[in-house]
Amino acid sequence: MFGNIGGSELFLILLIILVFFGAKKLPDLAKGLGQGIREFRKAARDVQEEVEKETRQLDLKNDQSPPSDKKA
Repeated sequence: MFGNIGGSELFLILLIILVFFGAKKLPDLAKGLGQGIREFRKAARDVQEEVEKETRQLDLKNDQSPPSDKKA
């Protein structure tokens, strides 16, 4: 993800963030970012579980339906 960013570039970015937000705001920003990532992962997991549930229900429904007598 950060393959092209070296140590000095990362340090410069962190220094700019520190100047813009100040040392007292950084923990709050990190906490908010962490909560946002956590909520996103939970929502993605919920969507994936819902899709899997619907897929299983469709598979069961298709398995239980009688075979059709129509020939293709």
